[in-house]
Amino acid sequence: MRRACGYLKMPRSTARYQPQPLTDRQQQLQQRLVALSWQHPRYGYRRIRALLAREGWTVSRKQVQRLRRREGLKVRPQPKKIRRRGVSTGLPTQALYRNHVWTWDFIFDRTDNGGSLKMMTLLDEYSRQCLAIQVERQITADQVLGVLWQAMATYGVPAYLRSDNGSEFIADKVQQWFRTHQIKTLYIDPGSPWQNPYIESFHSRFRDECLLREVLLNLHEARVVIEDWRGQYNTERPHSRLGYLSPEAFINTHLLTS
Repeated sequence: MRRACGYLKMPRSTARYQPQPLTDRQQQLQQRLVALSWQHPRYGYRRIRALLAREGWTVSRKQVQRLRRREGLKVRPQPKKIRRRGVSTGLPTQALYRNHVWTWDFIFDRTDNGGSLKMMTLLDEYSRQCLAIQVERQITADQVLGVLWQAMATYGVPAYLRSDNGSEFIADKVQQWFRTHQIKTLYIDPGSPWQNPYIESFHSRFRDECLLREVLLNLHEARVVIEDWRGQYNTERPHSRLGYLSPEAFINTHLLTS
């Protein structure tokens, strides 16, 4: 062995090393890590570590990464999928406080029987809180205003609303409603989704963690499953841009106490 280690330029202590059996605490940690990884298959090691820390485990980022690799756990990358223009009434701005800038858009899917689903999503850009996900077959301008009115009654009135140039967002009825409530609009350039990164990022997570994982049999089931996911997103899901706090934990920790 001495000659072999010398030839390979490898310390003999490495060849003689015997791995130590895991302690009960390490086995419990490994079992909990695997359980969380299976429960949240689209979470990477950073979010899994945040969940473990929330449960009281003291574990480093590298340790979580090593244990996940040992168990063959990883997030498989999903393939990226790759009119008339509204007039902005406010300057492009970045959200500086809660209810400063809201953003909204539509995302589409289908039920198991082939029926279409059209979902309107509404997000607070500062806290990343999902204020509403309206699930319908089709959504009219009146329904858009109904969702917005309900959100304002629950969370407050935004100063700005950012969106693309979808017909529901630039309809005359919607524009008049904005003027009545003194809400300024921020319309992105046509064909430029990168100008609305918050809602695009949210839609990516929404599709990855909910729509691609669930078989939605009908409209009623879609509403129940999606609303349940929205609650989990707001109250439990660690958000990297919020220091791995959930949106509601961020609001309670950094906003309500300031």
